[in-house]
Amino acid sequence: MLYIFIIVVLTGIDQWTKYLAETQLKPIDTIPLVQDLFHLTYARNTGAAFSILRDKQVFLILVTGIVVVALICYLIKILKTGDATLKLSLALIIGGALGNLIDRVRLNYVTDFLDFTLINYPIFNFADVFVVSGVAILLYMVLFKRAKI
Repeated sequence: MLYIFIIVVLTGIDQWTKYLAETQLKPIDTIPLVQDLFHLTYARNTGAAFSILRDKQVFLILVTGIVVVALICYLIKILKTGDATLKLSLALIIGGALGNLIDRVRLNYVTDFLDFTLINYPIFNFADVFVVSGVAILLYMVLFKRAKI
């Protein structure tokens, strides 16, 4: 039950911050938090990571939906016996994927707002942070801890 709670909280954090970006940041476009390094910048992303598959919302919704359902089924299967770190990594991935999936279904785009201006990195959101963190933990578990998935 803890991991389902984590998924709900992560999805809630993502949706709340995107709501703030839509209502507070969108009208002013950008707020420099650290000048020329890190800004909050409103952006709409109609693609996936790095804007690949731009304007392919139906495809992205279907693929994300299938992956989320598969990961939830796997998480439920290992809830009682699986490694806690593995379950946390899955919860991070699911929570982030759900956050972006909600945007795609509801808005037909994903709201992004975290902007590292110094390195010209694509603007992203907390859902992206959750997914990348979950994947990094999962990769660590598989590569270095020899976790069985």
